[in-house]
Amino acid sequence: MNVVETSGLGKRYGSTWALRECTLTVPAGHVAALVGPNGAGKSTLLNLAVGLSAPSEGAVTVFGGRAAGSPAALDGIAFVAQDTPLYKNLSVADMIYVTRNLNRRFDVSYARARLADLGIPPKRKAGRLSGGQQAQLALTLALARRPKLLVLDEPVAMLDPVARHDFMAAVMTAMAADGVSVLLSSHVLAELERVADYLILLSQGRVQLAGEVDDLLASHRLLTGPAAEVDRHAGRPVVHAGRAEAQAHLLVRATGDDPVPPGWAARAPSLEELALAHLREPGTVALQGSGRDQGAQTSEVTQ
Repeated sequence: MNVVETSGLGKRYGSTWALRECTLTVPAGHVAALVGPNGAGKSTLLNLAVGLSAPSEGAVTVFGGRAAGSPAALDGIAFVAQDTPLYKNLSVADMIYVTRNLNRRFDVSYARARLADLGIPPKRKAGRLSGGQQAQLALTLALARRPKLLVLDEPVAMLDPVARHDFMAAVMTAMAADGVSVLLSSHVLAELERVADYLILLSQGRVQLAGEVDDLLASHRLLTGPAAEVDRHAGRPVVHAGRAEAQAHLLVRATGDDPVPPGWAARAPSLEELALAHLREPGTVALQGSGRDQGAQTSEVTQ
């Protein structure tokens, strides 16, 4: 089952397209990372998927065909927005009470037990909690809804490294224990490398790359060699070329058993190297699904 599926999805604000011609599928059972620069359309895509916004064109469905924003869809989705919205003047206990009464399904015992384990006092006002505690409170309220899909928009952007690690560890625990699928937007590529097994790259409102991380990494190679010889490899499917004074780094799409050029070294890229190369390259073709099955063409797309 696909937890999110879009077809020709687009969202326009006035004359500006925030998202355009977005067609992708996000299978269940993954931590899917949504990556892109500011203004790429990440928050727009998430808002469309959870039903907070209506598309200008195309369609988006969840859970194998349910319309985004429908009661059947909303029952299975929990959303934590970028600024972890909480009622700052309400106590933690009051936040549990309010959230319970706004949702048809809410596990109060789970919420109280989890917050107690985290040492978050029930009588303290939400606005008096640390940034990490506020993020954990928002996550707890989301998980207590027992969702099938947890959507997170830049959940760790304002957190320190320890709070960031603890937050993502809690997300992974929920996924392992309850089978929750996760779709998260983040700028912290190093953090995503540890948790994400599905990747979606957005740039200027369009999908640049999408698929399982293992497949995408297996379909690329990072070549390192003399900068003076870069032009000899112009015929290769180069995604991005980085040159220093004496050395060059080429991220290329692997096409079978390509021999490594003499004097060059080859290795698999990291997730961060793969994402940055595709986001920096203005001629990236949109890929979807298994990276091993994609072609090696490029097109002129202005980033």
